[in-house]
Amino acid sequence: MKGRLTWVAEIVSTKILSLIFNTMSNEAGIKNPNGTMFKTLIAGYPSGDKRLTFVQMEALTGLSARDEWDFAHLGPTNQPFIKANYPHHEGIWAWGSRVDQVVIVVCHIRRSMVEYHDILWDIGYAHTNLYSERAPINDFYVWRDERVLDEIDWYGWWIDFYMENGLMRDMLTHNITTPEHWYMLMQPTRYKKAEMTYDLIVGNDAIVQPSYDPHCLNDVPTCIPVEIISAERLIQDSAMGRAEGVKIANTLVGKQGIDDWLIEEEAWECIWEELIIHRKGLKTVLDRCRTDDDTVEACDETIGEQDYNFSEEMLTKMISELNRLIIKYSASGWAPISVTLVELLTEHRADIQQELIEVQTGVRTLTQDDFLGTETRRKMKDEFAAKAQQTSEQ
Repeated sequence: MKGRLTWVAEIVSTKILSLIFNTMSNEAGIKNPNGTMFKTLIAGYPSGDKRLTFVQMEALTGLSARDEWDFAHLGPTNQPFIKANYPHHEGIWAWGSRVDQVVIVVCHIRRSMVEYHDILWDIGYAHTNLYSERAPINDFYVWRDERVLDEIDWYGWWIDFYMENGLMRDMLTHNITTPEHWYMLMQPTRYKKAEMTYDLIVGNDAIVQPSYDPHCLNDVPTCIPVEIISAERLIQDSAMGRAEGVKIANTLVGKQGIDDWLIEEEAWECIWEELIIHRKGLKTVLDRCRTDDDTVEACDETIGEQDYNFSEEMLTKMISELNRLIIKYSASGWAPISVTLVELLTEHRADIQQELIEVQTGVRTLTQDDFLGTETRRKMKDEFAAKAQQTSEQ
């Protein structure tokens, strides 16, 4: 109990609590605790949402999280919280069998498409700029349009992976696939899209026996999540946001080693408030809402992504993928956590359906910087050129 008592004593006053969060902003915290530590994998589609989740765990315990790539390049540690994009190709299973449970963070599909590409651009900046500003979209929007339509399928494929305990599927057709094909899909920079189509590698008429990722069978009790976290809900200054913080804390209750450090329940809401409302601790995507003088402005409930429009082509594809997932996981026989998943995806679909109406009725006007898709961009090419010509003549 010494660890818990020490941690509780340190946060008796709000003043001391603030000092703790300021210290955490410098990435302090216990990085390699002694003894057996129950370990949690915080998995998500590439975005900043996992960071919003693990900083809650860090603040609740005083123990630090670790990125999957750190295990690959720096070796193992006893850190109890592991952040991962796996099985997305931006991730890697590098922690061996050091995970005891999985928590997944389900990000809004629309924001995932923006956030993932923002992070790819941010990585090219100095490390101190990560999450500090929006990527200059003009530099990559052509390349982006070619990727996003496929990534919408990849988003659903990622969710299926965890809900089905690592069942190997093709991300474009969603058919059960072979290990040979699945491992090719996880290396899209090695193989061109045309080189790894389902029909070419497996065959559309093939009868394929289900195969599962060996990691889900051998290195973790199950890849099926014990909890699903929503960053959109977590950041809301409401009872819903506080409840999401409690969900995160409850995943740590009673866990070996962790329980010795977990702060008392009476302080959970204070932890959430300091991190989400007062923006203490490590930088997250919320810090993109900071002004030049480092004061904090309110982010909207979609974490500041509404200034990018999506075309009807893109939005229709998102709705189609969400429909597939909602219908699938509304059926009986899934883990109880599927109820939460369906609730979140249904909320996301309603947002996108409303945006689609706004695009179709002209409330939202598309520009060449928006997420257009290959067909829409091709059709609007002449329109954009004419507008540019008019501007130059004025």
